[in-house]
Amino acid sequence: MLHLLRSSAKPLSRRALLISDPCYPFPVDHFRRIGQLRRRLTGAGLSGLVVTHLPDLRYLCGFTGSSAALAVTRRAASLFTDGRYTSQAADEVQAAKVRIISGAPAVAAVEWLAAQPGVDCAGFDPARTSVADLTRWRAALPSRLRRGFLTALAAPLIEPLRQVKDEDELALMSEAALVGCKLFEHILGFIRPGMAEIEVAAELEYRARLLGAEGMSFETIVASGVRSALPHGRATSAPLPRRGFLTLDFGVILNGYCSDMTRTVYLGKPRAKERNAYHAVLWAQEAGVSAVGPGASCGEVDEAARGVLRRAGLAQAFTHSTGHGVGLEIHESPRIGAGQTTRLLAGMVVTIEPGIYLAGQYGIRIEDMVAVTRTGGRVLTPAPKALIEL
Repeated sequence: MLHLLRSSAKPLSRRALLISDPCYPFPVDHFRRIGQLRRRLTGAGLSGLVVTHLPDLRYLCGFTGSSAALAVTRRAASLFTDGRYTSQAADEVQAAKVRIISGAPAVAAVEWLAAQPGVDCAGFDPARTSVADLTRWRAALPSRLRRGFLTALAAPLIEPLRQVKDEDELALMSEAALVGCKLFEHILGFIRPGMAEIEVAAELEYRARLLGAEGMSFETIVASGVRSALPHGRATSAPLPRRGFLTLDFGVILNGYCSDMTRTVYLGKPRAKERNAYHAVLWAQEAGVSAVGPGASCGEVDEAARGVLRRAGLAQAFTHSTGHGVGLEIHESPRIGAGQTTRLLAGMVVTIEPGIYLAGQYGIRIEDMVAVTRTGGRVLTPAPKALIEL
């Protein structure tokens, strides 16, 4: 079992070790990214944009701090942050002028936009802006601009750029996914009946750091026995059973990019009904992976997986969407769900993670990250999916 796993989960390459080093000068063309944003800005009929969502800032100009705002016009870009990040911003930021301020970065960004020649309206993302924030921004403007200067975007401008990963981003995400595979290989030899779920989660997270991860993509899910029927069963002090399913859902952050994978294993010897249920989920997951490709709608991919479970009489036990986008954030667009009309594009990375949850009995989920290619989909998490018995 472990031999099979070692043959499919590749060891980290020299390049992987380099790019997991925060000092590694990974080449990102932020000027190109802001140029793409400017074209979208012009197409939206806007002359300026205020950006406050931190993953967007990292994507557009490289800044990784915890407090900043970016102001973009058709000719200039300025990043506003405070004195804590003077050196960091100087080292990280590209394609924007760094401005160190003492007040609120977003307010300073709005004031700067209002003072730029030719900027008569500036967009903001209503999904990332609270009512209180908008009130403060308007209060900082001259009275003549408070009513019409700030305009809510009718559609996101940065999200579509981030959905489609370039070659370098895909390489980073592949390395992050392989770290996850190595963690799964390790944890199979660590798991013992009677140990607490939190011990398993702690070991995963400790090993992730040793392999170069900046952190975990989300709170590690370790759910065993009847608790495996909880889709988001956080690890607890509950002991692993001598017999039953164990769901492991985890991911790492490597150079800012997230990985995500789920494997469900069995402690002891599964009953025929449990084995059949596992195979149904596996077939559903593989059908979903096979449906991934350029031009496929997210709803079609969801139905490919959901239909298998429907035919197995388990559709009612599948209570969530089939997957989601992944990148600088663990949950990004698009959503792979019923009725979703967004069509996949080459360069997108999505998860395929159908599952079933039978309250008081057990749950099973299997998840891969899949990169959309020009001809189909490429699985980034090649750890074995055949039922593993421990």
